[in-house]
Amino acid sequence: MRVLKFGGSSVASPDRIQNVKEIVHSFVQKGEQLVVVVSAFSGVTDQLINMAKTAEQSDESYKDVWQELKERHIAAIQELLQGERQTQALEFLDKNLEHLSNLLKGTFLIQEASPRMIDQVSSFGELLSSYIIALYVDQELGGVKFLDSRRMIATDSNFLAAKVDFERTNQQLNDAIESDKSVHLMGGFIASNQDGVTTTLGRGGSDYTAAIVAAGVGAEELEIWTDVDGVMTADPRKVKRAFTLNTMTYEEALEMSHFGAKVIHPPTIQPVLEKNIPIRIRNTFNPEFEGTFIAHDVDDNQTVKGIASISDIVLLNVQGSGMIGVAGIAGRLFSALAKNKVNIILITQASSEHSITFAVKPVDAKNAKQAIEEAFEYELKAGLLDEIELQYDLSIVAVIGSKMKHTTGLSGRLFKALGNNGVNIFAIAQGSSELNISVVVEKSDEAKSISALHQAFFDTDLKTINIYLVGHGLIGKTLLEQMRSQQAYLLERYSLEMRLVGITNTRKMHFESKGMNILEVENFLEQSDMEADLRVFIENMKVYNLSNSILIDCTASKVPTNFYREVLESSISIVTPNKIANSGSYQDYLDYQHLSQKHHAHFLYETNVGAGLPIISTIKDLLKSGDEIHRIEAVLSGSLSFIFNTYSADNSFYEVVQAAKDRGFTEPDPRDDLSGKDVARKALILAREIGVALEMDEIDIENILPSSSIEAPTVDAFMDTLKAEDAFFVAKRDAALAEGKRLRFLASITRESTKVELVAVDAAHPFYDLSGSDNMVVLYSQRYKERPLVIKGPGAGASVTAAGVFAEIIRIGTQLKV
Repeated sequence: MRVLKFGGSSVASPDRIQNVKEIVHSFVQKGEQLVVVVSAFSGVTDQLINMAKTAEQSDESYKDVWQELKERHIAAIQELLQGERQTQALEFLDKNLEHLSNLLKGTFLIQEASPRMIDQVSSFGELLSSYIIALYVDQELGGVKFLDSRRMIATDSNFLAAKVDFERTNQQLNDAIESDKSVHLMGGFIASNQDGVTTTLGRGGSDYTAAIVAAGVGAEELEIWTDVDGVMTADPRKVKRAFTLNTMTYEEALEMSHFGAKVIHPPTIQPVLEKNIPIRIRNTFNPEFEGTFIAHDVDDNQTVKGIASISDIVLLNVQGSGMIGVAGIAGRLFSALAKNKVNIILITQASSEHSITFAVKPVDAKNAKQAIEEAFEYELKAGLLDEIELQYDLSIVAVIGSKMKHTTGLSGRLFKALGNNGVNIFAIAQGSSELNISVVVEKSDEAKSISALHQAFFDTDLKTINIYLVGHGLIGKTLLEQMRSQQAYLLERYSLEMRLVGITNTRKMHFESKGMNILEVENFLEQSDMEADLRVFIENMKVYNLSNSILIDCTASKVPTNFYREVLESSISIVTPNKIANSGSYQDYLDYQHLSQKHHAHFLYETNVGAGLPIISTIKDLLKSGDEIHRIEAVLSGSLSFIFNTYSADNSFYEVVQAAKDRGFTEPDPRDDLSGKDVARKALILAREIGVALEMDEIDIENILPSSSIEAPTVDAFMDTLKAEDAFFVAKRDAALAEGKRLRFLASITRESTKVELVAVDAAHPFYDLSGSDNMVVLYSQRYKERPLVIKGPGAGASVTAAGVFAEIIRIGTQLKV
C-alpha cells in the first residue's frame, strides 16, 4: 500500500488533473494499491473562507465569488467527465453548492461566521475536488473507490484545528479499504467529530490527512506530490543556486519545516514518524525525478542539509542582577508566557544567568511583554530586573543537519561567512542535539545571510560576486567587454561567478538582483524608466543587501566619492580608478582604510596611479613584508610622458602638444595635464601609501608654462600661445640637449618632501630611455638600495585601465573564503 497526496497546484486545472491520472496509472501498472489524497483546486479554500467573511459583513459580493466557483467546477467536470459520470458529478456539485449557498446566506443574515461555520464552508473545496477527480480516474483507469474524508478522519470539536482520534480513524480507514480496488481516492483537510459535524485539520491539513492515512493503513511509503522537485537546500527565491536534497531524516525535515520550508508541514511528519514510514517529496510536473526521501536513517555523508529562516520575529531580553543564582526564574518566565498563549520560537541564556533572551512572532510581542511585567512586578519595581527590551525587525537564520553533531569547524565557518559580509548577530542558539545552529540577524540582512551561508556550506568551490557599476563611459564599457569575454574561463578555472546587478550612467540606471546579460546592458539602460540618481542607486545596493557586493566607480567625478563611506559601512567593497577620494584630505584617506578593515570590505584603487601597472600593490607588498621605502621617482602622466619623450630638435612644443591632444592622450584642455596637478594627485597617493602624512598643498609643483599660456581664455587661445612662446620651450629643451640630457616631468617623493617638476636627466638615469606614453616608477628601499625596483609600462588608456580594475575584481573574488 502506498499513499499519494497531490496539492492544490497539482490539481489546479483539468490538464493538471490529467497529469495526476498518469502518475496514478504508473503505480497501478506496477500492481500497487494506492490511497490518493487530493487538495481543493488551487485557490479555492481561500475563496471559500473569504466568502464566509464577506457574507459576515453583510456584503452580497460573496454571491459573485460563489458563481465563479460554480463555473470553474462545471468547466472541469465538462472537460474531464463524460456520460453518466458527468451527470453524476453535476448533480453532486449542485447539491453541495446549494448547501454552501444556504450556509453563506445564514452567515449573511446573522452577521457571524463562527469557527464551526468556517469549517463547514471551507470543507467544500476538498469535497468537490476529490469527488470529481475520483470519477475521472475511475473513468480512465477503473477500480477506483471514492472515500468521503468526513467518514474516514475522526476528530474532536476543536474547529479550525481539530485533534485527531487515531483509534476511531484507523478503524474507519481499514473498514473502508477494499482489497479489490486498486485506488481509493479522498480529499484532505476535512474530517468530522463524533456527532458527524464537519471539522478541518487546519492549514497544511491535506498533507496531515495523507500522513494519518499512511499510518492508519500501514503504508510502505507516503509520497507528497507538489510543484517543486523536493526539499531544497534553501529558498530558491533567495538563493539562486539552491538545489534539491536527495535524502534527509525526519528530524531534519521537522527542523526545516519549523524554520519556514514550505514543502512539508510539521504535523505531517508525526504520524508516519511513529510508524517509521518514509516520506518522499516529488514534483507533479517532473514525475521522472525521484525527489527527496525522508526517513529515520538515511545513507549520506552530507553534514549540513539546509539553510532556512523565519522572516519576521521580535527579540525580548529579560535581564537583571536579581536573576543570578535565583532558582525558578526561568520556570516563572515560561509559565507566564504559556499562560498567555505566547509561542516561543527561540531561546538563549547566558551562562552567567544574568539574562534570558527569546524570540516571538510580532503579533505576540506586546502580550509577551505584558505577561512578563505582571509575573515579575515585584522584581521590576525593586530594580532586580531591568526594563523588558523588545527588538523588532529581526529574522532567524538556521543552519540545519543531523550530522553536524561532533563536526568541528561548522560554527567557525558560519560566523566567518556572516562576519565577512558585515552581518551583525543579535543572538545565537544551539541545542545539545546540535541539529541546528540558529542566529538572529536584522531582517534586512536575512537574504544576504542565507546566500552567504549557502555559499559557505554548499557552494564550497563556487565564489559569486555581485557587481554595481557606476560610469558607462569608455573605461566602463571596456571593463564590461573584458568581463564578458572572461566569464566562462573564470567560472571554469577559478569557480568565480560574476553577476552585474546594477549599472548607471549619467542618464539612466538599471538593476537585476540575479544578474543581467552584459551584452544587453545598452538596451537595459536605454529602456529603463529609472532616471540616474546616485543616492537612489546606493540605496538600492543597500536594500538588495547581496553578499560579496562590489561597487565599481569608473568615473572621474567627485559625486560618487561622496558615498564611499556609506558604501564601506554597508560592507560593500569598492574598486575604482577615480583618484579623487584618495587625493582629498589625509583624514579622508585614513578613514577609507579604517572603514575597509572595520567592515570587512575591500577598498582597492590600483588604477589610481599608472592605470593597470602594479604600482600600489607592489608598494603594499613591500611594506607588508618588512621593507621600508625611502624614495620614489616616477613619471606618472602618460600625456606628459608622450610630450617630453617626443619633444626634440625636429619639432616644436606646439606640434607635440597638438599631437598628444589629437591622440586623446591629454584632457580636452591640455593645461589640465601641463599644470602638473594630476601628477601631484598621483604623487600624493603614493606618498601616503608609504606612510607619509601629506596634504595636497604641501606638494611643490613646478609651473612649466609661461603666464600667457596659463591666462589664455580658451583652449584655442592657449594653443596659439604655445606657438608664440616657442622660444620659452626651446630654451629648456636646448639647455638639456647641450648637457646630453633629456627633459622628463617627474614626481619625486621622500619622507621629507614631495615635488613635481621638469627635470633634465642624463643617460645614467632610469628615465633617460623612456619612450612613447609609458609611465615609470622607480622605488628605492631598504632592500632595493643600489639597484632600485623599476615598474614600467603603459600608464594610460581605457584598455589597460579597465584591465587593472578587472584584475582587482578578480582578486576580491578569488580571495573569498568558502
